[in-house]
Amino acid sequence: MADIVVSEGHEPALEGTHLKHHFATAAQQMDADTLGMWTFLITEVLFFGGMFASYAVYRNLYLDAFASTSLYMNVVLGGTNTAVLICSSLTMALAVRAAQLSNRKHLQLFLILTMIFGAAFLVIKGFEYHDKWVEGLIPGIHWFGYPEFPQYAYHAEILFFLYFCMTGMHALHMVVGLGLLSYLLIQARRNIFGASYYTPVEMIGLYWHFVDIVWIFLFPLLYLIGYHLHLHHK
Repeated sequence: MADIVVSEGHEPALEGTHLKHHFATAAQQMDADTLGMWTFLITEVLFFGGMFASYAVYRNLYLDAFASTSLYMNVVLGGTNTAVLICSSLTMALAVRAAQLSNRKHLQLFLILTMIFGAAFLVIKGFEYHDKWVEGLIPGIHWFGYPEFPQYAYHAEILFFLYFCMTGMHALHMVVGLGLLSYLLIQARRNIFGASYYTPVEMIGLYWHFVDIVWIFLFPLLYLIGYHLHLHHK
């Protein structure tokens, strides 16, 4: 019979019911899951690394065009989204801790807060994309006749293309993350997680932190460094 793990003031969770047949112990299963997640995250690093490398190459080739496009980046919205994601990483870490303590109530609360922060990020990014559309800064749409780029039109288009690729793929990963958090919330309401089993919460937490870290790199590269170069060349 499976052992019962009881945390004071919280509902009990079953221990041993989540051990797969091909693992000898729960610790071995945890190690395998952790290795698998880190392997996946390494492939994600390689995926985003290609876009970061392209950004670095074109930035060095067309430094003046990069500086000119920085005026059209909304630093306020970008900074707000950075703060939102930092808060979401905190709530995600607290959700993992709540799962480890078998605190079902707090686990659900912090998962919901993380989802709210993630949704807020996407809404703010949506407003930012809308502003780029209104300003005519979408690559390929009447771009070459746009008066704000008389000298660097072709080069500026490349850089805005990279902006939409990098932030768009990041946003897509955020959407996937929200789907995973929804799954965790459903399972948490069923009292699946506890001190003896919280692996999915921790693994999805690693994914969420990775996505947040990617934005921590995107924000200065796309919003701040270009603005600094514009002031330097002004």
